[in-house]
Amino acid sequence: MEPVVNDGAAEQIILRWDATASEDARVRMIFDGDRQEIERYLQAVDQIQRSMDSTTLSDDDQQSTKVNNAIQIAMARLEDEFRNILITNSTPIETESVTESISSTRLTTRTNSSRSESPENDDCSNRGEDDAVSRDGSSSFPERSATFESCRSMTSIREQDLIPSESIADLRCIAERMFTAGYSRECVQVYGSVRKSVVDGSFKKLGVEKLSIGDIQRLEWDALNTKIGRWIRAAKICVRVLFASEKKLCKQIFEDLGTAADDACFMETVKGPAIQLFNFVEAISISRRSPEKLFKILDLHDSLLDLLPDIDDVFDSKPAESIKTQATEILSRLAEAARGMLSEFEGAVLREPSRVPVPGGTIHPLTRYVMNYISLISDYKQTLAELIVSKPTTGSRYSDDSTTPDMDFTDHEGQSPLALHLIWIIAILQFNLEGKSKHYKDNSLAHLFIMNNVHYIVQKIKGSSELREMIGDQYLRTLTRIFRQAATNHQRATWVGVLRCLRDEGLHTTKTFSSAGVSKSSLRERFKSFNAIFDEVHRTQSLWLVPDEQLREELRISILETLIPAYRSFLGRFRNHIESGRHPENYIKYSVEDLETAVLDLFEGYAASQHSRRRSQ
Repeated sequence: MEPVVNDGAAEQIILRWDATASEDARVRMIFDGDRQEIERYLQAVDQIQRSMDSTTLSDDDQQSTKVNNAIQIAMARLEDEFRNILITNSTPIETESVTESISSTRLTTRTNSSRSESPENDDCSNRGEDDAVSRDGSSSFPERSATFESCRSMTSIREQDLIPSESIADLRCIAERMFTAGYSRECVQVYGSVRKSVVDGSFKKLGVEKLSIGDIQRLEWDALNTKIGRWIRAAKICVRVLFASEKKLCKQIFEDLGTAADDACFMETVKGPAIQLFNFVEAISISRRSPEKLFKILDLHDSLLDLLPDIDDVFDSKPAESIKTQATEILSRLAEAARGMLSEFEGAVLREPSRVPVPGGTIHPLTRYVMNYISLISDYKQTLAELIVSKPTTGSRYSDDSTTPDMDFTDHEGQSPLALHLIWIIAILQFNLEGKSKHYKDNSLAHLFIMNNVHYIVQKIKGSSELREMIGDQYLRTLTRIFRQAATNHQRATWVGVLRCLRDEGLHTTKTFSSAGVSKSSLRERFKSFNAIFDEVHRTQSLWLVPDEQLREELRISILETLIPAYRSFLGRFRNHIESGRHPENYIKYSVEDLETAVLDLFEGYAASQHSRRRSQ
């Protein structure tokens, strides 16, 4: 191939590829053809550029015009060639393999450290009862999110080659000439428009939607919840793969061509998509706060915090400073939102208004919800410990007419502010439950309700090593004393009347003596009273429920240890007086064994007859 050595030959080559003057030039692309033809055209452009650089005001005006016209035609042609190469080689980034890599490598710290919250796997669950209730009384439970954990396997920038190296070399050749000729702006605009379209395609594949801040804030929580999980997965790929790869491509084509040309091209390409990506989180960070959003907010916070060093690396230029600033400000707002949501949750627990007693004195839905909630809080303890730096305010800050539990945090010196918040939440939950217990007409059932609920709280704390460590054994012992005292109070309120029937007082008389000095009529009345009171206890308390099997057995054993010796002694002393009379079966209804069996019917939540039939099957 002979070199292009003069302006005339250079002009001929350039004019031959003028798309405005030739149908052949309009349908064919230089860089799709022979490499020699490509080199001849580039040499022609270089020759014309040298001529233009050497042209002065004293030169022939006609020659100057011809040179300027040739360079304009050449730049228009190179712009078309540049666009064509970009379009031909531009496809959305390969996200499937990256996504599969993320999904197949999961850190399960949070998942493994936590138990399933479903009723089937809850040792303290109630048959047929909703697992949790939100503060407005609706059935709802804050879902444990594994999204953040499933994405942590991608913890570094992973650049991909977006365009083949041969095409990059051609793009570089064209860009050099357009920049030299003063057409850098046109080159950057073409590059940005094509590559931004490709980035948009990648966003679509990743499920990143174009939503305004208003659109996002109007979404129902269930829909937004799904989109948050999708965003967390997509953001990792966008920053560490997509944006990083686009930056690499810009450097390959534009580095050293002009003052921060590569940075300008990069921002021309990704600024809009990056703002779109981060606007989603910004909208959530300034949305209405509600406790059920806390864990997704924390997932977003952790994900963005994890990404921040890579955001700094990828957007490290002056033109990209606004992106870094936006990400940092969003992180701060997410932290503030998390603090506000925890505070709102405390208030919601205190104010939860339900007054209808739960049947059978079982675990209240509020108790389940709150304890599942704080179990999740303990799973996020590392993040929250950094965000929660002040202890809870325990005054009447929720409403003018509310009272709050008397909580002295001097007993918990040395514990973290987050731990104090958890203790405070449990304290106000217990305070609320005490209020709810007063709606039971049966005092014994009220004590059973407190016993069940505080025992559930204790078991949830013991069941999580992280939660137990945060709460501390001192407060755990306090809660244990509360539920054991409630069990004692229940037993006293129930069985004092029953045991009173088994005392000797009132049975001996000086007026009408049997051979042993016992009034048979009084004795008959005493047995009848015992039977009636026990039957009523058995009828009602077999419908009451102690859902924890071990606690149920402990309560039964405690009753048996008190009742059976007293009944056996009473029966042994007075049985003969009844059996020697008429119709003893009307008075001695229970043998000791019958009484033991009857006590075993208690606290199952079934009518006694149903329970007995069920046990015999």
